[in-house]
Amino acid sequence: MLASHASAQSAAPAATAPPPEKVEQLLKLLDDPDVKAWIATKSAPPPAEEPVGASASDFMLWSNAIRAHLRGIGQAVPAVPGEFSAASSTIMTEINGRGPGAILVLFAAFAALGLGAELVFRRLVKRAGQRHVAPATVDEGSPARHHIIGRSIFAAMAPLVVFAVVSIGAFHAFTWPPLLAALVLPLLVALIAWRVIMRITAILLGIDRRRDSESGSAIVRLIPMDDVKAAFWYRRVAVFSGIFFTGWAAAGLMTVLNFTPNVKSLIIYILGLGLLAVALETLWRQPEAPVASRAFRVKEWLLTFYLCLLWLLWVAGLSLALWVGIYVLVLPPILRTTSTAVKSFFAGPDDTEKPKAPVLEVLIERGARVVIIALAVAWLAVVIRFRASGLMEDEAVARLFRGILGGVVILLAADLIWHMVKGLINRRIERARSEGGDPAELARSGRLLTLLPILRNFLAVLIAAIAVMMVLSGLGVAIGPLIAGAGIFGVAIGFGSQALVRDIISGIFYMTDDAFRVGEYIQSGSYKGTVESFSIRSVKLRHHRGPIFTVPFGTLGAVQNMSRDWVIDKFFISVNYDADIAKVKKLVKGVGAALLEDEEFGPQILETVKMKGVEDFGDYGIKLSFAMMTKPGHQSTIRRRAYAMIREAFTANGIGFASPTVQVAGNEEQSAGAAAAAVRDTMARKKAAAVQPGEG
Repeated sequence: MLASHASAQSAAPAATAPPPEKVEQLLKLLDDPDVKAWIATKSAPPPAEEPVGASASDFMLWSNAIRAHLRGIGQAVPAVPGEFSAASSTIMTEINGRGPGAILVLFAAFAALGLGAELVFRRLVKRAGQRHVAPATVDEGSPARHHIIGRSIFAAMAPLVVFAVVSIGAFHAFTWPPLLAALVLPLLVALIAWRVIMRITAILLGIDRRRDSESGSAIVRLIPMDDVKAAFWYRRVAVFSGIFFTGWAAAGLMTVLNFTPNVKSLIIYILGLGLLAVALETLWRQPEAPVASRAFRVKEWLLTFYLCLLWLLWVAGLSLALWVGIYVLVLPPILRTTSTAVKSFFAGPDDTEKPKAPVLEVLIERGARVVIIALAVAWLAVVIRFRASGLMEDEAVARLFRGILGGVVILLAADLIWHMVKGLINRRIERARSEGGDPAELARSGRLLTLLPILRNFLAVLIAAIAVMMVLSGLGVAIGPLIAGAGIFGVAIGFGSQALVRDIISGIFYMTDDAFRVGEYIQSGSYKGTVESFSIRSVKLRHHRGPIFTVPFGTLGAVQNMSRDWVIDKFFISVNYDADIAKVKKLVKGVGAALLEDEEFGPQILETVKMKGVEDFGDYGIKLSFAMMTKPGHQSTIRRRAYAMIREAFTANGIGFASPTVQVAGNEEQSAGAAAAAVRDTMARKKAAAVQPGEG
């Protein structure tokens, strides 16, 4: 009763007294969505600051994970027999009471079926080749090197494709228990993969073509080496790849048979010891140079330590460090081998013939390098994503890794583009050097020899700058301020190095005006010589006596080109006053005709030597003028030959060359006195000429 009375008293005022007006306004404001959002933001606790980078606790967790992994591997040793026993029981249960031997028998049966189909295919191809090869060898010469290699690749890989199709296709043609199919199929795939590796190795080392050498065809190796080294590396690749694919198939089988992760890892690590043993044996027993130096032995010990370290990283579960170490060790030899194989594929029989398709060679070589590095980068990205997922949760670290991987792809693309462009330009330069023809074509070739090297250097700088900017942008660097700063820096350099800017701009206009080309003889002021090469700011001139001048374009000024079109050469000869001028002209005309008929000088003469007439009356004779028009650079040798022929003609026809003489008139006594006085005067002049240098 007291409770009901108290509740009635408390309810009566509530029912009778309405809320004040301000309270109602407050309630309405609290119901407003904007007010609710503001209150929520004010009442929310401040976000906790996330630690930047890895802390000490992260490293402790990482260390503890490695210890736990190694402890689990150690504890898995006693459990290995039990796991194999359980796996055997699972196999017998799933495949109707048959043991593991039935799996091996089934695998061997399908492998034998594939080998039989491969043998039949080989015989069919051999018969077809015998029918079609004989007529071709009569009409055609020996095939090109890349044709021989192409046929060898087909002969090696096509039967393997038949083996894979028949063995796996026949296996899928039947219905098998799921466990049996999951156990046999990885074995067949591993066998096919091992045979693919061995066929590729045989093609590179020329192992399979030993049988062809017995029939008369030459052994062609894409990797140059002797027979001993080829056999050595072939056997090591066979053993190493066999252990690797055995481990790969074993890992798949243990996963299907539900082996515990630690036991599975233990068995794989034991197989990895086999890989390490093969690698060390290959390192220490490889064919050496005749004299193994001390540095070579030190290198072997360092590589031994490095290989053991890689195995330890693998056992410790450090996948990222393991793959980085493998890439450092394996990628450079693979890239070098790829380049060597491509160059050998396109080389001539004697390794001296220039490739006919350099762009295709560059595209294949650099494209193969790009594919290899891109696959390595992609696999490393997968390892980072799955093995360092905690590290990748940091946005800054994730962006850095994406930028690095993207930068690698950008640099590879830039390298491919640059080598293709360089191959095109170098090919055009070689063609311009070997081209002949009319003067217009020679002039065009000379201009290409001048401009293409400059274009090549400019494109190299341009491609490198664009690639670097794209890589920096991918790493999160703001390249806008860099470009603006580079522009300001360029303006400052322009003001501070006006001479350099003048040289560059002058060189551009010299090239535009086609003022000179490589191989032409020019003169500018005190500089003269043959143009040997250009840079972006200077030209190199080789003087005819040997010295080379490096002249900036800005200091050249007016250029006198002595190697264009034609040259008119003038020279003078003085004859006695009693010489017959008409006879001289006739003799010189005969000399000109003889020069035109000369096999050496005739093709270089445009207008043969002619006498122009009397140039001057000298103190001792008549000065005659002669001229001829020749091709540039040949005027000196032709003039020397003309001098010799003119002297022979004048001597044979009694034409005397003018020489200083003294004529004395009067009786004998006066003549003798005058002659004596002339002799004394001459002797006095000689003594005075001899004394003056000594006094100076």
